[in-house]
Amino acid sequence: MRVLVALGGNALSLKNEPITAQNQRKRVKQAVAPLAKIAQQHELIITHGNGPQVGLLAQQSLANQSSDQSNQSTKAPFPLDVLNAETEGMIGYLIEQELINQLPENRRTASLLTMVQVDANDKAFSEPDKPVGPSYQFEQKQSLEDKNNWSFKSKDNEWQRVVPSPEPEDILQSPAIETLLLNDTVVICSGGGGIPVSRSDNGLIGVEAVIDKDKTSALLAIKLKVDRFIIATKTDGVYRNWQSETSEKIKNITIKQLQAMQFESGTMAPKIAAAIRFVKQRQQPAVIGSLDELDKMMNFNAGTKIVC
Repeated sequence: MRVLVALGGNALSLKNEPITAQNQRKRVKQAVAPLAKIAQQHELIITHGNGPQVGLLAQQSLANQSSDQSNQSTKAPFPLDVLNAETEGMIGYLIEQELINQLPENRRTASLLTMVQVDANDKAFSEPDKPVGPSYQFEQKQSLEDKNNWSFKSKDNEWQRVVPSPEPEDILQSPAIETLLLNDTVVICSGGGGIPVSRSDNGLIGVEAVIDKDKTSALLAIKLKVDRFIIATKTDGVYRNWQSETSEKIKNITIKQLQAMQFESGTMAPKIAAAIRFVKQRQQPAVIGSLDELDKMMNFNAGTKIVC
């Protein structure tokens, strides 16, 4: 069976936990354990988020701007497409290394930098809503907003940077991923939704955005004709009336029922949209749930199963 598991960026880092190399390795080791079991029996594609990590790199890029006013080349921070590539390489390496440690020696693995084409005129560029990086207090937010022209949204008396998140239109490395799968290789790809690029008269150019990893994962799952599409997140499924006294986990739900519900933009909403897109086009169920229950989700015995 061909399986695609989309790991949330928060599955690789806990809220308010420093994003250090040591912590990343610890979280990756925990995440890879259930993935390795699947990889021993099935074709496996692993995608992953990068929201906390790309936000940290953006901060570091700003902090490293030269104080030498005469050195113009080092004054500008790196753009988000480059930072996406950095996080995709970093997290892909950590996941692949741990897979090698946990899999039999004859099981091949590959982590692949993945470019994802978007429309440069996508309305998302004028309506940023994708959260990246850490949370800030109001004074910190004001300083960053004034200095860097960043956009922010508030939640629970804290502020988080938001960036454009355009729709993925094509995954440029999907033929290469197919070839790797056919050659018995576990593939880690499309990290952080992939590196956002658009086409111009001069060829491909990087764009300042972060593509939602679940939407890219759904597109990839459709293109590769996967049999099982699993979105692994920090919650154990989709809930009615989330975080209220009447909160109730949904075990099974149809696309039509889901579309009648409302979910928070930038968190569960993109996961729902990704699952719906896959189910509609592949006519196969999708499942959203906790990484800790990955083995059960393979048989739809955990998480929320979404059907036509």
